[in-house]
Formats: sequence, structure tokens, C-alpha cells
Amino acid sequence: MINKKKIDLIVYDFDGVMTDNSLLMDQDGKEYVRVSRADGLAVSEIKKMFLKQIILSTEKNPIVQKRAEKLGIDCLQGINNKKKTLSTFAERQNINLEKTIYVGNDVNDLEAMLLVGTKVCPSDSHQEILNVSDIVLNKKGGQGVIRELLDMLI
Repeated sequence: MINKKKIDLIVYDFDGVMTDNSLLMDQDGKEYVRVSRADGLAVSEIKKMFLKQIILSTEKNPIVQKRAEKLGIDCLQGINNKKKTLSTFAERQNINLEKTIYVGNDVNDLEAMLLVGTKVCPSDSHQEILNVSDIVLNKKGGQGVIRELLDMLI
């Protein structure tokens, strides 16, 4: 269980957390990803707890922005240095990184994850992420990761 009273922010990577880390592409180069509706509901329920949530993605893709808009949460994308971006964001928003949950799955999340109080990952994450995570979820990326996290908050 996670004490939601000790949380200021939840950060989600997109690919591999909200998706299964795969991509469909048509002959014109248009990309498609699959997301979990259960995660969408979970984001809505977490918002009711007055917990700030953001997507922090290396990928710069309109899909990421559209998903964030649909969920009604902030999105920082096209980020090469997640550690620096998260640190700056937290400082500007007066957020305590010790009271932050970071949900990531791959090595590009590692340095940012090491900044926060609670590190969470899907079960199919890269071994380095599994090694540093405080909580390894049962769900794989794109299969209800945020929904499982919600269950730990309620």
C-alpha cells in the first residue's frame, strides 16, 4: 500500500507503461499504439484524490499529447534528459521529489527514477529498472499498470 497523503506527484513514462511498448505503422507511416481503458479510468480516479499526474516521455509523438489531453493531465514529451526536466518541473511546481512516484520501464527512466521517493515499474521492465524499483507491479506495460497502482492508493 502507498500512503496517498505522502504523494505530491505521479510521473508516468508513456511507452512501456501506458502502452505495451509496441507500435503499429501503416504504409503511409501513420503510427498507432494500444492503451488500456482501465488505465484511463485509474487516472480519473487518481485525479479525484487531488494528486497531480504527468506524462514524461522521450518520444515526441502526437499520440502521447492526444492521450494526455484525453486524460486531462500534463505532458512533457521529446525529453532527452528526464532527470533534469523532472527536477526543473518539481522546482517550478514546488513539488517535493521525495513525495513523488515515478512509473517507468526502461533505462531512459533510470536517472529520473533515482530522484524520487517511490520507484514503480511494470513487470516486463528492463532489468536495471526492476533492480532499482521499490514496487514491481504484476501488470505488464499497457495492460493496466496505472489501474494496479490505483489499487495500492485506495
